[in-house]
Amino acid sequence: MFLSVFDLFKIGIGPSSSHTMGPMVAAARFLEEISGGDWPRPAGVEVVALKVSLHGSLAFTGVGHASDRAVILGLDGKTPETADPDQAEKDLTRIAHDKKVLPPQHAGYRFDPENDLVLDRKNPLPGHANGMTFMALDGDNRLLLKRVYYSVGGGFVVSEEELQRLKARSKPPVEKGVPYPFANAKQMLAMAAESGLSIAEMKRANEETNQTSEDLNAGLDAIWSAMQGCIERGLSQDGVMPGGLKVKRRARALHGKLEEEWSRNRPNPLLANDWLSVYAMAVNEENAAGGRVVTAPTNGAAGVVPAVIRYWQHFHVDATERDIRDFLLTAAAVGGIIKHNASISGAEVGCQGEVGSASAMAAAGLCAVMGGTPEQVENAAEIALEHHLGMTCDPVGGLVQVPCIERNALGAVKAVTAASLAIKGDGKHFVPLDAAIETMRQTGIDMNERYKETSQGGLAVNVVEC
Repeated sequence: MFLSVFDLFKIGIGPSSSHTMGPMVAAARFLEEISGGDWPRPAGVEVVALKVSLHGSLAFTGVGHASDRAVILGLDGKTPETADPDQAEKDLTRIAHDKKVLPPQHAGYRFDPENDLVLDRKNPLPGHANGMTFMALDGDNRLLLKRVYYSVGGGFVVSEEELQRLKARSKPPVEKGVPYPFANAKQMLAMAAESGLSIAEMKRANEETNQTSEDLNAGLDAIWSAMQGCIERGLSQDGVMPGGLKVKRRARALHGKLEEEWSRNRPNPLLANDWLSVYAMAVNEENAAGGRVVTAPTNGAAGVVPAVIRYWQHFHVDATERDIRDFLLTAAAVGGIIKHNASISGAEVGCQGEVGSASAMAAAGLCAVMGGTPEQVENAAEIALEHHLGMTCDPVGGLVQVPCIERNALGAVKAVTAASLAIKGDGKHFVPLDAAIETMRQTGIDMNERYKETSQGGLAVNVVEC
């Protein structure tokens, strides 16, 4: 099993990888299908208009997660990598006024956001909770092309046909050309023992089958640079976050207090936890505001990994750039196993799959750079994931603000605690990481749909919106 580090860590925009980035990616795929896809094209007939419907979780929380805006911008040719959050409002205003999208290399299509984008809460699509239907029509409103896509978490998008192939697959595909194709933690540890390599070294060897070492390092450095930039922006901003809950940003004020304590050398037994929390909150406040973030492995859980890396830099004087690269590679190895065997999607398994996975990834990365053996790294990931099992996804108002921002802070704290516990042991432990992952998968299957990113249960219905 091989999932690239750049599949887990993708630079995009907030507030949600599955609900914002995914729909934008799906729109881009549909535009590619219109222009270059293999579908029957009636002679003399051109695509003139577009229509989209969002279903399931996307319909229930679409506005709060900016799914509607993401689809509109995606049909206008924007991608998560290229979209400018500062320009988005102008583009949306233009499209609403002109009732037309103008993607590059296309003639432009009639699209009235008010009528041609439907949030269909009554008809969920059978394949996945995050379903989307895209339609292309001619000048007489006759349907020319229809495609269904599913946003399956972390910005990953699959077509209806691709999803069916994934579900029908009885055995994992055999990887070709990858030296360490571990599909689960047990295989990962066995390969590490046989090769004598660390998890990061095995992951690096796999990555370098598709790119040079220099390109890999540059990509990893770009990921960390984007994470750092997100932290810095989050620490510099204040005010009320968009969406209507009137939730105030807190990271900047908290950071100021911590800086004051730091400069005065005032004793604070909770110092590390406080810094972890403020870093994570800075990222997720920026994400909630629609800023540029890195999926880690999702937008809703984007604060955990960067907070733990920044903590490592802040409190460990021996931290190096190589440490950060090894951290990201180790975290991606664990994240890939979780995604392959369970899910990183809140709409599929609840927040255990988002913040729980992020905490496991961060714990593994931190344990690795602290000198942990592969067995200790696996133990750290298991501890962190185990203590997020059963966590629901219940965003108030459909916004990635409450409880999501603080939940990232606690996920980072748990990750550091898990790494610390694991590094003090010998790697032997009672519950294997694979068992925790399988438990998360089963728990997600059993979890009521109200608690899986629909905002129909939990805090989402028990907190009065102000």
